Amino acid sequence: MTASLDATRALAPVLDDDTIDHEFSFGPADFERVRKLIYQRAGISLHDGKRAMVYSRLSRRLRETGHRSFKDYLQWLEGVSGPAGEQEWQQFINSLTTNLTSFFREEHHFHALADALKGFKGKPPRIWCAASSTGEEPYSIAMVLAEVLGEHCGARLVASDIDTKVLSTARRGVYAADARGLSPERLKRHFLRGTGANAGFIRIKPELAKMVDLRPFNLMTPNWSMGEPFDMVFCRNVMIYFDHDTQRTVLRRIHDVMRPGGLLFVGHSENFTDARDWFVLRGKTIYQRV
Repeated sequence: MTASLDATRALAPVLDDDTIDHEFSFGPADFERVRKLIYQRAGISLHDGKRAMVYSRLSRRLRETGHRSFKDYLQWLEGVSGPAGEQEWQQFINSLTTNLTSFFREEHHFHALADALKGFKGKPPRIWCAASSTGEEPYSIAMVLAEVLGEHCGARLVASDIDTKVLSTARRGVYAADARGLSPERLKRHFLRGTGANAGFIRIKPELAKMVDLRPFNLMTPNWSMGEPFDMVFCRNVMIYFDHDTQRTVLRRIHDVMRPGGLLFVGHSENFTDARDWFVLRGKTIYQRV
């Protein structure tokens, strides 16, 4: 059966993006151009398997800007300037970023966070969530801060993302009432339930929302101006989109904005044991700043 299937595959024609019936012209050269531009702007490294995703997401921009091919759109994008140019570059980046998140995702990190926060009573910590997406992650951090140190502890939680669209969702702080990761106790303590037309939705309570400073930030920015050093940084499931050199650059910059001994929380598939000059492993996907 397997040999027959393999033989059939061998006889089948190999289709590339020039032979697929697309609404817009999209060939290998267009994909390579997109790869180059998103790498330059956001550090994201797209592999060949992302062609369909790139076409699907960017084709919306072509429709909205009135272009009939990717070649024309990309040529226009590289030449447009001023506020309109910056806005379209942001739309380009927003289109190609991936935002998969939930409340208390990778729950062991939040247990470790609660333990670490016990040493900050009377001394408010400074925390950075470097990929806040639609807000579930920074609000999860804020909930733990409120539970361990109190809602008026003075902690500063900076939450950033390169995607301005997801930041708008985070600022609203409105989610489905059945959002994953929330216990009944946390739903009652930290959220307001919608009624009437808003039934089925929940909103972050104002006192918790005030703890989170949401702002746009591109990790490829060469000079980071983040204020006082951070005691903890959450940069989870971000580095998987970068190549090795970009990972090293970002890790060095994170190191530079942290206090010695601070904790770095990373994603479940991210491993930075080759960066021992900056961070040492202290737990499951938790590193300590040297």
